Amino acid sequence: MEEDGTKLSLTIVDTPGFGDNINNEGSFHDIVEYVEKQYDIVLAEESRIKRNPKYQDNRVHALLYFIAPTGHSLREIDIEFMRRLGPRSNIIPVIAKADSLSPPELAAFKKAIMEDIAYYKIPIYNFPYDEEEDDEETIEENDELRAMLPFAVVGSEEEVILNGRRIRCRQYPWGYVDVDNPQHTDFSKLRFMLLSSHLQDLKEITHDHLYEQYRTEKLSKDGDVDPEEEEEALRQQEAALKAKYQARQHDREHPSSPVSQTGSVDVAPPRPSMDQQ
Repeated sequence: MEEDGTKLSLTIVDTPGFGDNINNEGSFHDIVEYVEKQYDIVLAEESRIKRNPKYQDNRVHALLYFIAPTGHSLREIDIEFMRRLGPRSNIIPVIAKADSLSPPELAAFKKAIMEDIAYYKIPIYNFPYDEEEDDEETIEENDELRAMLPFAVVGSEEEVILNGRRIRCRQYPWGYVDVDNPQHTDFSKLRFMLLSSHLQDLKEITHDHLYEQYRTEKLSKDGDVDPEEEEEALRQQEAALKAKYQARQHDREHPSSPVSQTGSVDVAPPRPSMDQQ
């Protein structure tokens, strides 16, 4: 494809059916395995004495995670997936079908999602910058994009002519949503940052940080990993996350009821009887 006069080789990997099962452990495993396999290919290539001149880098440089427009908060599956994939890829959270929410609902939903991401310490791509090294324009641009997270998008393949201009939109009895209009959706901003302004940054973070972290882990424990111990550790992490999630949901539904981080309810001591008084 071509973007701003520059030819790009873009590979898109879709995950149809993700989250449709009662138990989605297999979906988590397959996606993590795919991402790590691309790192393994690079690691093997780096270890060769004579490298392949036609080698292509197929690492996942950006992972768009689409969030259902529930209007409430992140689901447990959202939290678990991003928590697992965060150390392996640049996760960019995106609200799908954002036109199903009103502007106030969308703003509140975005706020709730970012609060959850901070609460569960989920690593995402948050448009990092260095105040000492980056120029003022870069800092302002990254601050603006960071404030838009998660991006709210609307998709449509339908093209219509409105006011003499051909646009992609979704039409409703009360009006239309222009897919490429930044006042309607964040799609144009998301597209520009992915294919232009932050393309190189995503690639550099993938290679310099995410891949190097995986490479270090792989080489330090290669051959010394007990699969049963690793699986047990993962189960314990899932149980801890589930308890934390349930406690947070209880806090939201019953804000006046004190709940501890483990999910247990702090019960007030019984009032003394008349005899005790």
